[in-house]
Amino acid sequence: MPRFAANLTLMFTEVPFLDRFDAAAKAGFTAVEFLFPYAHPAEAIAERLKRNSLTQALFNLPPGDWDAGEKGFAALPDRFADLQESLRTALPYAQATGVKRLHMMAGLADRKDPKAVAAFRKSVAWTAEFLQPHGIDVVIEPINPRNTPGYFLNDFGFARDLIVEMKIPNLKLQFDIYHCQIIHGDVTMRLREMMPLIGHVQIASIPSRNEPDGEELNYPFLFDELDRLGYKGFVGCEYNPRGKTTDGLGWFKSYAGVKP
Repeated sequence: MPRFAANLTLMFTEVPFLDRFDAAAKAGFTAVEFLFPYAHPAEAIAERLKRNSLTQALFNLPPGDWDAGEKGFAALPDRFADLQESLRTALPYAQATGVKRLHMMAGLADRKDPKAVAAFRKSVAWTAEFLQPHGIDVVIEPINPRNTPGYFLNDFGFARDLIVEMKIPNLKLQFDIYHCQIIHGDVTMRLREMMPLIGHVQIASIPSRNEPDGEELNYPFLFDELDRLGYKGFVGCEYNPRGKTTDGLGWFKSYAGVKP
């Protein structure tokens, strides 16, 4: 059975961020993820995890000025120093939370630009080497151009080929099923092909990006497929609830062992 992680950036927003850990545990989740923890002390987040016996599944490296539209630095040739600083910022949070995978965002750049490709490869190698002594994987995630126009890493095949070519043990693929379906389709066959490279999975309905309980994909089948493929990682629930988070958890009840 998949191990689901509530995404606290998007879910349980009815309460302040630190209280979302309590709400997720009460709803039956045993793990959480979020985009960025940096507005809160690492110790406060660690305390909420411990209090609720939650595992920190994932979070992102600092992306730059998010409110101004920045989406990371990895493919930006003139921002390598910012990437290095982002790792120094993230490491205390990783150590406090015990997280085993960090998502490095690529940034807005043209994937056909050789300088951007070279910058991305350099950033991937440096980040993986930085995190390796701490037992942490770096994950890279293709993101669809409809939600994030101009994002450098917008193709699962490119990400797969880079990971295979670079042969870095702690470099993994973040396979967001929502993004894969929008970019390519054929999700099941891509899961089967790329499973050896996958370090984290995320879900949402398509096209609404709401609860994974209908619309374009058969998520119960995909959850069973993850089991058939032997996936042992977390499945991050990176979706926007249609209303109150707990009202939309019907899809999750059977997996959490909670009666509807």
